[in-house]
Formats: sequence, structure tokens, C-alpha cells
Amino acid sequence: MNERLAFSFGKERHDASAPARAAIARPEPVLARADAVPAEAKKDWAYLGLLTFTALLYFRPQDEITPLAFVPLAEIAALSALAAMVFGRISKGLTFTKITPELIGVFALAGVILLTVPFSIWPGGAVQTFTDLYIKVLLIFMLMINTLTSPARVRQFTWLIVIATAYIAFRAVFDYVRGFNLIENGRVQGAVGGMFQNPNDLALNMVSVLPLAVLLAMRAIKPVSRLVAAGSGFLMIGAVIASQSRSGFLGLAAMFVFLAWQVGRKRPAFLAALAVAIVIVLPLTPSSYWARMASITDESKDDTGSREARRILLNEAWQAFLAHPLTGVGAGQFKAYNPGGRTESWRETHNVVLQVASELGIFGLGAFMFLVFRAALAGREIRRLLPRALGIQPKTRLGTAPPRGPAVISIQDADFFEAYTATMAAAIAGWFLSALFASVAYNWTFYYLLGLAIAPRIILTERLAALTAPRRATRPAALHEAPV
Repeated sequence: MNERLAFSFGKERHDASAPARAAIARPEPVLARADAVPAEAKKDWAYLGLLTFTALLYFRPQDEITPLAFVPLAEIAALSALAAMVFGRISKGLTFTKITPELIGVFALAGVILLTVPFSIWPGGAVQTFTDLYIKVLLIFMLMINTLTSPARVRQFTWLIVIATAYIAFRAVFDYVRGFNLIENGRVQGAVGGMFQNPNDLALNMVSVLPLAVLLAMRAIKPVSRLVAAGSGFLMIGAVIASQSRSGFLGLAAMFVFLAWQVGRKRPAFLAALAVAIVIVLPLTPSSYWARMASITDESKDDTGSREARRILLNEAWQAFLAHPLTGVGAGQFKAYNPGGRTESWRETHNVVLQVASELGIFGLGAFMFLVFRAALAGREIRRLLPRALGIQPKTRLGTAPPRGPAVISIQDADFFEAYTATMAAAIAGWFLSALFASVAYNWTFYYLLGLAIAPRIILTERLAALTAPRRATRPAALHEAPV
């Protein structure tokens, strides 16, 4: 019990057999103000709508049940949730949404997409990219920052993402084993459409969510829950292997290295568990997978020529940016950009940074990279807030000193958030490296990761603001909301 690491992964319960000294060092904080931890409604329709939309986005029942393709279930869930959120906030005298730097960045990117439409090589296509995809991403991101308002909800939503991704992974592995739904010399593609169908996009999503499965496998209390999370993680690794995605391999390696650095140096048992997982997975990996991965460094082993094609596309995307540095060629329009001399026509950039640069220009690139940096820095901000949230001195290691002031979070939730920051950092790192070989700037994955990464910071900031705000008998506690 007394051993809590900077990114601890222990169980969320106290051990009755622990020595008395450890129990004294880690007392349960007592809230000094009831309004510092706002009570959640038994039925929050906005939050339920977010869960429903996310489940529909991942499970895609319309792919299996044809009549559902004519019913916009996801859109209905999203709009109902947004209506409930806006009505609930306005009825409390609040603005229609919380304002965070990240939401401003998401709106700024939306503004660049719209402002560059007149300069696009195909304005109608740029508008379609905005209306068919990005506006939905923006609205769901806004819903996330307004409804993920407690550690319990963060856990629930994380479980939903992990289980849904495991479902996609299971179907990919099952198809690969039976030789179904294969392309390009045996690469499996996603069994469902949308952001999972392309093998590289499938692998990118697996790499991005795998750290969350690791977190749940090591943090869950019930053995069954741990087993489910661990099994989900192995399925995701299996899906990456079945996709034979080189970008997925690089992202997976970067994610594991980052996770080992964040967690393993303080928790050697994690490194042992990682070694066991590698020993289990390696014998099951087909030789064709390693043959394809060898082409990362040996061009002669690339039978498809995709390695050379990607190099050409990178140069063509860079040239498109140099030709249109302020406005780009329009959101989603690099594929249609066909100046004289282009070799790889009608293909995406296959690099998220050059995708944004070539399609939205320098201002779009600035807005997008701002969001990436905010996601990467979220963990540091959360760790800075945790001591204050527990009522202990800043820079004090959690669990090494008793609280000296009021707390707005339990020690179990603080431990979870601390571990959560490590796994989210690894998820962002894995996504970014994989995205350097994919055109996914307007897709769902990054914005879900961004919302999850900043949710603990928003929760802690608001609770601390409510704790320090003066009591006002004429105003409800909800009005003490602070900017985050």
C-alpha cells in the first residue's frame, strides 16, 4: 500500500493486512465542501447520448442489419445528446458549452476549413468534408468535454472504447484466421466500414486504444474485468499483426517503448508482464508479417512498391503546400489535386502533418499541431493538479504524506488519474507515429483521444474552483464553474 509509484497500477482498494504506518500515510481525504464535488444526475441524457453515439460509431449495426442503413441512428443520438446538454446548461444559467483551449483549437480548425473553401480546387468537396465528417467530430468533442464530469464516467467511457475496439479487433483476427476479407497478399481489412476498413487505419486505432486496455487490465479490481481487459489487449495486438501494417508496427513499438519508459522505470513488474506478453505473441506471428516488416528498412523486399509510392506522395504533398502555403488545396482535396507532373495521382498524402499543410495551409497546420501539443501536455497538467486536489503540498508524491487541507478527489481516483495520464501519453505517442503514415486529420480517433486526455484536467480544475469559490446564497453551486 505504501508503494505508490508516479504512475501506480495497484488495485483500487485498501489492504486490511497493510501495516498501520501505511494506513496513516494514505488516509482517505474528506471533502470540505459538498459543492466541490457536484452530484451527477441519475439520468444524464447528454452523457447517455454520448455513450450511445460512440457505441453506434464503433459497432456499426447498419453494416449487418440492412434496414438500419436508412435510419440515421448515430446522428439522432448525437443531436439528442447535444440538445440535452445545451438545455441543461442554459437552464442552470451557464453558457451553452464549457470553453477550453482545446475546444477553441477545434473551432479554429473548423474555421480554417470553411475560410479556405473559396480557394479550394473543388469547393464542393471541401464543404462535403466539413459537413460529412468534421462538424460531427467537433460536436461530439464538445459533448465529451461537457459530459465526462467525474472519474467514474471517465472509467465507464474508457471501458466502452476498449470493449468496442476489442470487438473490431476480434472480427479482424477471426477473418484473418479463416482467410476472409483479405487484400494485398493476405492483409486483413476491417470487417466494419468507416474508420476501421483500411488495414493501416485499423492498425492505427488498435495502437491508439491498446494502452487503455493495459490500464484497465492492471487497475480493475475484479479478476473477470482484468481478464476481459487483458484479452482485449491481446486481440488488438492480433489485429495489428493481421493488418500487416508497417505504420501500425512502428506505432505499436513506439507506444510500448513510451509506456515502458513512463511506467516500467517505477514499476518493474510491468516490464516483466510486457516481456511475458511478447514471449506469448512472437511464436504466433506468421513469417509473412516479418517479411513485410523487413521492407521498412529494405526496399528490395517491398513487393507492392508502396514504400516508393509513399516517398513520392510525401514530396508531392510538400510541393502542394509550397504552391498554396496560405490556403492549401481544400480540406480533403489533395487526392483530387492533379497539377502537371504529379506521379501518384488520386491518392492521399499518407502523412497527417502534410495532409493538413497541403490541404489547409499554414494556419490549418498551426491549429492542428496546437491540438496535438495540447494532447501531449495534458498529462503534465493533470499531475500538477493532483496534489492540490488531494489537499497536499505541490510536488508531493502521492501517498507519502497525509492531507493538510480539504480534498476534492479520493485517493483511489487520484491513483487512477495518475496511471491514466501515463497510458494516455503512450496512446497519443502511438497514434502520432502511426498517423505520420496516414491521412487521418479529420477522423474520429485523435479527437476521442484528445477528449479523454483532457477530461481529468477539466474535472480537477472545476472541483478546485468550486472548493475555493466564496459561498453565495443567491446563486447555485453550478454557477461557480471556472474556465478550463
